[in-house]
Amino acid sequence: MESRVEKTIELHNKGYNCAQSVACAYCDLVGVDEVTMFKMTEGLGLGMGGMEGTCGALTGACVLAGMKNSSGNIDAPNSKVSTYKLSREILESFRIKNGSSACKRLKGIESGQMLRSCPGCIMDAAELVEKVLFSEDN
Repeated sequence: MESRVEKTIELHNKGYNCAQSVACAYCDLVGVDEVTMFKMTEGLGLGMGGMEGTCGALTGACVLAGMKNSSGNIDAPNSKVSTYKLSREILESFRIKNGSSACKRLKGIESGQMLRSCPGCIMDAAELVEKVLFSEDN
């Protein structure tokens, strides 16, 4: 697969929130059209609903993990553990690189010291999506 990291930044520059930028860049790989993915992830920006919680780029990545990995078995959900494992790998790798996974901390809202910009977070999350979800090994 050709990298789509730059596409995530193009989408963000177009006005997509951080979650939308990551999720929409890869939506075709998980069988979701862009408009649907855009709508699904709209409330996840600015740390989920503007609450400055988990970074939107990471929540977009976790949406992709579920869409790629879930069995969709609503009668006997059997893929949660493996989906959580993928999401955790993305989140932990991001946190190790950037010092946090919380939007508020990444932006330095309380400390005054930015750890990572939104475009940087988007690029990092996209790189992890490609590595964890869409590499040749997966």
